[in-house]
Amino acid sequence: MAKAKNILFIMFDQLRWDYLSCYGHPHLHTPNIDRLAAKGVRFDRAYIQSPICGSSRMSTYTGRYVHSHGASWNGIPLKVGELTMGDHLRDAGMGCWLVGKTHMKADAEGMARLGLEPDSLIGARVAECGFDVFERDDGMRPQGPGGFYDDRGALKYNEYLRERGYGGDNPWHDHANSGIDEEGNVLSGWFLKNSDQPANIAEKDSETPYLTRRGMAFIEQATEPWCCHLSYIKPHWPYVVPEPYAGMYGRQDILPPILSQEEFDNAHPVLKGFMTTPFSEAFRRREVRDAVIPAYMGLIKQCDDQMGVLFKWLEETGRMDDTMIVVTSDHGDFLGDHWMGEKMFFHDTSVRVPLIIYDPSPEADATRGTVCDELVECIDLVPTFVEVAGGAVPDHIVEGRSLLPILHGKAAGTGRDYVICEYDYSASPLADKLGLSVREAVMFMIATKKWKLIHCEGGFRPILFDLENDPDELVDLGDSDAHAEVIAEMYDKLFAWTRRPSQRTTRSAAQLEAMRRQSRQRGVMIGVYDENDVPLEFTIHYRGRKAEDKRQR
Repeated sequence: MAKAKNILFIMFDQLRWDYLSCYGHPHLHTPNIDRLAAKGVRFDRAYIQSPICGSSRMSTYTGRYVHSHGASWNGIPLKVGELTMGDHLRDAGMGCWLVGKTHMKADAEGMARLGLEPDSLIGARVAECGFDVFERDDGMRPQGPGGFYDDRGALKYNEYLRERGYGGDNPWHDHANSGIDEEGNVLSGWFLKNSDQPANIAEKDSETPYLTRRGMAFIEQATEPWCCHLSYIKPHWPYVVPEPYAGMYGRQDILPPILSQEEFDNAHPVLKGFMTTPFSEAFRRREVRDAVIPAYMGLIKQCDDQMGVLFKWLEETGRMDDTMIVVTSDHGDFLGDHWMGEKMFFHDTSVRVPLIIYDPSPEADATRGTVCDELVECIDLVPTFVEVAGGAVPDHIVEGRSLLPILHGKAAGTGRDYVICEYDYSASPLADKLGLSVREAVMFMIATKKWKLIHCEGGFRPILFDLENDPDELVDLGDSDAHAEVIAEMYDKLFAWTRRPSQRTTRSAAQLEAMRRQSRQRGVMIGVYDENDVPLEFTIHYRGRKAEDKRQR
């Protein structure tokens, strides 16, 4: 009988949930991902825990909220003591390997304090977010006057490109992420006007097919039960794609932006700040969307085609029968919706992500091809994987909830009635623009199926959306007196979440319950007046004892 003994955990970067045909996009057809959804469960209300790469991924990898693990923005290290899915899975007897991106920043100071050498086995795992690394590629090698954004970015990929005959000191930029004109001038993908240019690279050598082959290479050599995190770089910017994908879509395929003039005119001060950042103002221009969105769609179409290559290979090699496959994203992309570019706010455009899980086990037969409309969070993947590996979920550490009961038809949902997302923008220029201290430049989102409340520190009023009657999130009810009771109820839920004992990670609930009964077993007799006031067994070592009188007389 088929049984999941391996896990293929596929994550795309900056893939919107509604840019797949199985989630309803009318022009972008993704038959391979759709086919996986038809074999598994498609989750329709899956939410990330932070709308930016680094902190979102750290939550997904630890199974903990940003408030708990503390890596609240790109480049903020994950604390050396935080356990990740690699730690939990290895305890359960399953290897955990990386092929692609993590956006992990190692806690170098913490490692040095504990004497962990980065080149030791334990040190390497701590520095690589708990993964054993088959190939890490965070996919970014931009260069400015201050040097490279990431000194390790795209190093192996650049080696591959040079071996394939691509020249220059940075073929990642000059070929994979730029076009070229008739005179041989590089048309940099960093400039949005060049997004409609085909990348100057053979399609098979571009980043997405390259990572697919590296993922297959890992799987081919693996012998013991494994979790492979195949973490793609695209469709994240630079928005440039090679042919034939560069010419597949045009202006006629672009959906109208989700926005209204009233939304902009009456925007909450913090939201207005995000609406007026340079990248948001760029996506307000028609020519930007006309150049970028067809390229973005082409990148997604290439991703889907590579899923077809990968899934066919898994079927031909028999691995589809014993491998759970998960497809998701670390966040979305505004693409001009709500007057914004990038992803750093809490509309569903950014924080709602695709999540499709195929489980080959016979227990999952009853749910194949179904859609789950319940609220789930990306932190739910860690406990799900631990259970697949046969381990016990350490729920005093992991804050997510296993999705296996849903996949196996034993539960409709996880039992939660809200989801949480957090954003810390204290290191961004917007914090200065709004006159906020580091402590004040943070926001929290709490959402149910009906309501979404956004709390902004710094003395601002809340933002409230009615998700049932305003699914596009265009009307902010945060200052509506008629909704004061709803706002109070949502704040009660948020306060309940903040009161959870998330840092009590060194003792499980069972251990704490056992400790309640241990003090008298260990001879602690606080508040006991007479030895006969408690059972004899607790005082047996204090009765009938003799000692020499050493008092001075």
